[in-house]
Amino acid sequence: MIQIQNLSLHRGPQQLLAEANLTLHAGWKVGIVGANGVGKSSLFKLLLGELHPDAGELLLPTRLRIAHMAQEVSARERSALEYVIDGDHRLRAVQAELRQAEEHHQDGRIGELHAALEAMDGYRAETRAHQLLAGLGFVPGDDARSVNSFSGGWRIRLNLAQALMSPSDLLLLDEPTNHLDLDATIWLEQWLRQYPGTLLLISHDRDFLDNVASHIVHQAHQTLTLYKGNYTAFERLRAEKLSQQQSAFEKQQDRIQQIESFVRRFKAKASKAKQAQSRLKELERMEQIAPAHIDSPFTFRFDSSDKISSPLLTLAEVDLGYPDRTILKGQSLTLIPGARIGLLGANGAGKSTLIKTLVGDLSLLAGERSEGEHLRIGYFAQHQLEALDMHASPLLHLQRISPKATDAELRSFLGSFGFIGDDALDPVGRFSGGEKARVALALIAWQKPNLLLLDEPTNHLDLEVRLALTLALQEFEGALILVSHDRHLLRNTVDQFLLVNDGAISEFDGDLEDYHQWLAQQRRDEQKRTTASSTETAADAGRSLSAAERKEQKRLQAEQRALLRPLKKKVDALELQMEQHTAALDGIESSLSDTDLYSDARKDELKQLLQRQTELTRQLADSEAQWLEQQEALEALEQSLASAD
Repeated sequence: MIQIQNLSLHRGPQQLLAEANLTLHAGWKVGIVGANGVGKSSLFKLLLGELHPDAGELLLPTRLRIAHMAQEVSARERSALEYVIDGDHRLRAVQAELRQAEEHHQDGRIGELHAALEAMDGYRAETRAHQLLAGLGFVPGDDARSVNSFSGGWRIRLNLAQALMSPSDLLLLDEPTNHLDLDATIWLEQWLRQYPGTLLLISHDRDFLDNVASHIVHQAHQTLTLYKGNYTAFERLRAEKLSQQQSAFEKQQDRIQQIESFVRRFKAKASKAKQAQSRLKELERMEQIAPAHIDSPFTFRFDSSDKISSPLLTLAEVDLGYPDRTILKGQSLTLIPGARIGLLGANGAGKSTLIKTLVGDLSLLAGERSEGEHLRIGYFAQHQLEALDMHASPLLHLQRISPKATDAELRSFLGSFGFIGDDALDPVGRFSGGEKARVALALIAWQKPNLLLLDEPTNHLDLEVRLALTLALQEFEGALILVSHDRHLLRNTVDQFLLVNDGAISEFDGDLEDYHQWLAQQRRDEQKRTTASSTETAADAGRSLSAAERKEQKRLQAEQRALLRPLKKKVDALELQMEQHTAALDGIESSLSDTDLYSDARKDELKQLLQRQTELTRQLADSEAQWLEQQEALEALEQSLASAD
């Protein structure tokens, strides 16, 4: 159990927490949400012992093993594989002791240390590290590369892999999906759902929070408020709470006006002076209720240009890539006004290559590219944040584009992106990653494009800005191509998916859930190919096996057959579990279709049904994830035994 009791915390002059209280139980998966700057990362530093409370207490279990995702990268010359394994500090310590014992020929100690390695699954450390690297999008051969050879975003992935490698009771992850693509995000989501310890997760990805979190902690107004359920449940409960708060606020304001009116009228009259004084004391005692307010100050738009062409842009039989490497070959694509396309595909498949070619940053290797007469492209990618003038303000950036625009026009426009007052005059170099991203989006919106090409636009954006971006894209009348790991953004802004895979671009016939299943099938197919290859190698080696080795091989096969039955039972049990969850959800859906349920008299019943729906949806997702894993293991085992026979 983690307990925060009457805790206050300052960072410089800013108070982040004031007599905050929070209790978290072991095994919970907790999403930490709140506006940028409220102190979410400082809360993690507090748990890690890097900050200390100014008042109050933080109570942690003794011998608690904490793992966290570092933001900086050390040991740059180490290979990626060794760097990831370094995350298991106890394993590295035992390995170092073992080397020392072997050097001094301490046979008894050597035996103890080998037993310790066996107990901590140390002999599979490289296998586990390879699985983490593969899940996070690293390709074969990356494991041998030095950490220093990877770009910043990929180094952050290595830090994430290192944190997942570390055995822990408490795992702290701060924006783990920021530098992941959709495939890696889905893989991480499944990994975290099966993590047995307590998870604290700072994230602005609502679908990720929905699918992982069992509880939400909202950090705001120097307090920590715990909500049961995922992010959608939190939004619903908070909206209800704010509605009740607004109603109480309005009633209180009416009462205050009555009191002040009474005091003004009767304070000077002797006969009413006592009552007037009593009303004043009531005002003093009254706890002021804050008005419910919308947290997000962002209400920006993407207005399309007045003139438009159809088609906007055409690629005909093109080869895309780089002079030394073709990534997409013989592809054609036509973009018309109103097209709303989401790009799917593994990292390195060519999504960013396609967008860079559409922008014109990459030249065609073959084929033709033709633009409509009135084409105006708005392009967002992470490297554009680095291209901003760090010494110039947001206002100056816009003035350079439109020198004839008035300061009032530009300031009003920047205000919709959250740059109000002096913020519009501050140098961009002082801004956070999220603020720089808002500057880049503002520059795009100001120029009124009719084709938006957005490559991971939500990195560093908090939930409020993501909501504003989603609404702005929904209203955008031009064409849109979007690459994003934020499934909520994809689901709510595009109506067509293109799959970039195996050197080709094809229409993906399905939604994001179908893509999830497609990815799972791809992993199963890859596992089968790997198993078949390993079996074939083993069979080749088996031709020269000795009698003793053949006997050992048969023993291992017998052990594998013994595993089949419990695996099949587990798969059958999970299938039954999924059927039960689905049936229960169908029953709830039927109940929720009853219009009488939404009356004030049945408010509590509605709340309980919605909470149960959230719980069942999570349980079904967990069962499906476990079923996929067990089914893959079962198929791989059956394939291995079939090949051996």
